Amino acid sequence: MARVAPIGTVWCPNGRRRSRGGADDPGEQSKRGDSLHSHQAPPNKEIEVRLSELRQCLPYLIGTVVASSDGLLIASDLPESIEPTGIAALAAAQLSLSLTFVATTHGMDLHEVVIDSGAGHVVVYSAGPTALLTVLTAADAVLARVHLEARPVARVIADLLAQSVAPAETVMTTSGFALSSNGSRPEDQKTY
Repeated sequence: MARVAPIGTVWCPNGRRRSRGGADDPGEQSKRGDSLHSHQAPPNKEIEVRLSELRQCLPYLIGTVVASSDGLLIASDLPESIEPTGIAALAAAQLSLSLTFVATTHGMDLHEVVIDSGAGHVVVYSAGPTALLTVLTAADAVLARVHLEARPVARVIADLLAQSVAPAETVMTTSGFALSSNGSRPEDQKTY
């Protein structure tokens, strides 16, 4: 069932409506610079739309970054004063280190990392096995609200990226043998 919002409103990931403008303080958007960057070729418009919707739903949001688990920038919605590629690399390193720490101590999967400082919050969400969503907020942001809005976006981004990745037909192993997507060597496969 399609939802229709009145003109001037957007649907937030949690199902609530919010008027366009994003922040509760109208001057807040101009302070944080609402530029939307995309460094994926070709740009994934759906991820950019999700980042824009998240900005409109979360008060005190500074910006967001979507990166691969290797730290390569996929898309970002950050003020001009923050370098998106640096944030992408740092967030991937933080998530990787945290995954290792949790696996060593608890032997479980890690879904998010929260860094809370006096100046604000950095939350890194796993977006499937190959990507992450980083959310930067001001100190006044309520973390429960951030989680409520950002977790569904991370799941949607994971689904979008999973759909866009086509399985490789043939890959090279470290020993130099070519393997097909089913794990067998192409020359061992029978053709009829």
